[in-house]
Amino acid sequence: MTEQLSVRARGPHVAQIWRFPVKSMRGEQLGSATLTDEGIVGDRVVHVRGHRGVVTARTRPGLLGLAATTAPDGGILVDGRPWNSPAVAAAIHRVAGPGVEAVHYAGSERFDVMPLLVATDGGIAALGHSGRRLRPNIVVGGVEGLAERSWPGRTLRIGEVVIGMLKLRSRCIVTTIDPDTGAQNLDVLRRINREFEGRVALDCWVAHPGTIRVGDPVEVVDEYLEPPPRGGWIVGAPYAVP
Repeated sequence: MTEQLSVRARGPHVAQIWRFPVKSMRGEQLGSATLTDEGIVGDRVVHVRGHRGVVTARTRPGLLGLAATTAPDGGILVDGRPWNSPAVAAAIHRVAGPGVEAVHYAGSERFDVMPLLVATDGGIAALGHSGRRLRPNIVVGGVEGLAERSWPGRTLRIGEVVIGMLKLRSRCIVTTIDPDTGAQNLDVLRRINREFEGRVALDCWVAHPGTIRVGDPVEVVDEYLEPPPRGGWIVGAPYAVP
């Protein structure tokens, strides 16, 4: 209890950093990360594609059972094996069906809305479920209650890094999947819709790049930044891959 109080007493800070090298797969927790105008370097640079386009956990929740990480040399691994290996291809077929393949693509429209998702410990506590269901890139600790709901249109400063906050994120069926067991609980999304107007965490972008680390102080500033164009899902053309 004493340790928790001391952490909260120092105010908002970076509590967690997450990267998701493969879209819709489990991500990796980091101690530090480099942020550019496309979010965390190495985030969602591989996706699964079928005959009709991108395949995600919205329709193939089994993808969430595969763990994507980044090797020391920068290569992307799935369950410890190269993302483009026959073994990984077989694993993807098992959970997503035949006729799909993993594809490396780093275009900016690979993000659903914005290249960065920020959650808060207060918002996660109010939800009452693991924050991993939200798949945030950054979790800001030391935030009381639902304070995040007043943040859209404001700015986060983490050292030299400046992050614009566009809006609260509309949540989808992926939140109903337990990140550890794969079991589905539809009441999670029902509660988000009923008590949170369907929105939890924040769609954000990086206005000034740099490096962040767990423990860094976070400042919420009343400063409006002009947002960049939104991601592919929102404009109706995700992943313009030849």
